[in-house]
Amino acid sequence: METWYYEVVSIDGDYANLKRTDIESDDLKLVARALLPENIGEGSKLKYEFLQYELIG
Repeated sequence: METWYYEVVSIDGDYANLKRTDIESDDLKLVARALLPENIGEGSKLKYEFLQYELIG
């Protein structure tokens, strides 16, 4: 399984916009907050691995 790293760029209601930080990309990924750790905020760092998001910073 691959591992991807993201940063929370913005939070809009029940969704968050994530930007990949492990590759060069300007694309944002819209993810339902129900799939993310509860205590995220703008600027939070996440690791996506094994179909789960984990707060790393």
